[in-house]
Amino acid sequence: MRASIITTTTSFFLLLLLLYPTAIATATTPPPSTKPAVATESPSPPSTSTSTSPTLDPNQLRALQFLHIPTTQDPCTPSTCDTTVPFRHLLSLRLTNCSSDHRLSTTILSSLSTLTSLTFLNCHIPIIHFPSSLSANLHSFTSINSLQRLTGVFLSRFHNLTHLYISGDPIKVSGVHVITSKMKSLKTITLFNTHLIGYLPKDWNPKLTHIDFSKNKLKGTIPTSLTLLKNLQVLNFSSNNLIGALPNSLGALTSLKTLSLSSNSIHGPIPGSISDIPGLVHLDLGSNQLNGVIPEFISEMKELKYLNLENNKFHGVLPFNASFIKNLDVFKINGNYDLCYNSSVNSVEMNLGIAPCDKHGMPILPPPSETDTSSYSVDDLGGGGGESGGNDGDDDVEKKNGVHVNRGPNKVILGVAIALSAMVFIVIFLVLLFVC
Repeated sequence: MRASIITTTTSFFLLLLLLYPTAIATATTPPPSTKPAVATESPSPPSTSTSTSPTLDPNQLRALQFLHIPTTQDPCTPSTCDTTVPFRHLLSLRLTNCSSDHRLSTTILSSLSTLTSLTFLNCHIPIIHFPSSLSANLHSFTSINSLQRLTGVFLSRFHNLTHLYISGDPIKVSGVHVITSKMKSLKTITLFNTHLIGYLPKDWNPKLTHIDFSKNKLKGTIPTSLTLLKNLQVLNFSSNNLIGALPNSLGALTSLKTLSLSSNSIHGPIPGSISDIPGLVHLDLGSNQLNGVIPEFISEMKELKYLNLENNKFHGVLPFNASFIKNLDVFKINGNYDLCYNSSVNSVEMNLGIAPCDKHGMPILPPPSETDTSSYSVDDLGGGGGESGGNDGDDDVEKKNGVHVNRGPNKVILGVAIALSAMVFIVIFLVLLFVC
C-alpha cells in the first residue's frame, strides 16, 4: 500500500512539472483588451520631451546661468547653435534688458568663444577685455544703448567682423580709421550717435555695402576715395559737421540706393554725375548750403521715392512737374528763398513751401487780399521789416531784390496824424465858439 501511495505522489509531481510552463504563460498573458491595437504596441523611444534636457556644452550652460538666461529647456535653435556631438555649442547670443547685477567675466567669455554673433540691447554694463579666441571668432557685433566706456581700440580687435552696429553708445576714439583699419572683411558698419570726432577715413574696405555714421561730430570733407566703393548701397553721413563740396565722382557709386547727407555745411551745386546712379531711391541733401539751380535730371530718376532739398540756397525755377512730385513718397523743398515754381506747371494747392514765379522767374507773393491758407508770408520768403496780409486796399507794394513785399501804412504815424487832426479841430472849434 505504501508503494502505491509513493507511486501516486510521484505521478502527481510529474504532472505538475509538465503543466508548469503552460501555467506560467497563462498567468503572464494579459487579458483580451477592447482598446485599439495601437495602444498595445510596444512603447516608442523617448519623445521630444527628452530633447528639452540641456544638450549644450556644460561650460556654456553655466555661462548662460551666470547671465540669468533660462536653461531649463534646451536654449539651442537651428540658428543659434551648431550640431556637434556629444554637446552643441552656441553660435549666436543676444542679451536684452539686462538687470543691474549682470556682469561679464573673462571666464564666462572664454567659455563662449564659439560665438560668431553677439548682441547687446539695453544692457548697461561695463565692458571687459574679450579673450582673443572670442574676438577672432566674432563675425557680427551689435551694441544698442548698452556697453559703457567703449573705445576704438577695443572694437578694432574684432578683425574678422563682417557686420558692426553701434547705436547710442559713446565711443572714445580719435578717428573712424582706428576702428576699421584692420577689419578686412567688413561689409556693413553703423556708428550712429556715438560721439565720433575727427575726419572720415581715406581708405575704405572695397567690400562695404552699408556705411552709416549719422548724428556724430565728424568734420572735414567727403573724401573722393569713397566713390571707389562699387558695391555700396547705403551712405549716411547726416547730422555731422562736414564741409566742402560734393565729389564730382559721386555718380561712380552705381549700386547706391540711399544717399543721406542732410544737416551738414556742404556747399556748391549738386554734381551732375548723380544722374549715373540708376537705382537711387532715397536722396536727402536737406539743411546744407547747397546752391545753384536744381538739375533737371533728378526728375528723370525713375526709382526715386524720397527727395529732400529743403533749407539750402537753391535759386531759379523748380524743374519738377506735378506728375513727378506726386510720384514721390516724400518731397521737401521749402526754405530755399530764391527758388520759385512755375504756376502753369504746379498749382498753389500743392503747397510746396516756395513762392510762385513772376514773368522774370523771380519769386513773388500773392496779393494781400488772397486768403488761401497755402499763401506764403514775407517771413517764409526771408523778407523783413514790413507787415503783410493787411486789409487796407491802399497798401503800398515795394519791390526789393526781385521779391514783391506788401507794406501797409505805419500804424504809429497814422495814430499820431489822427491825434493831431483831432487837436486842431478842437482848437478851431473853441476859437469859433469864443468869437461867437
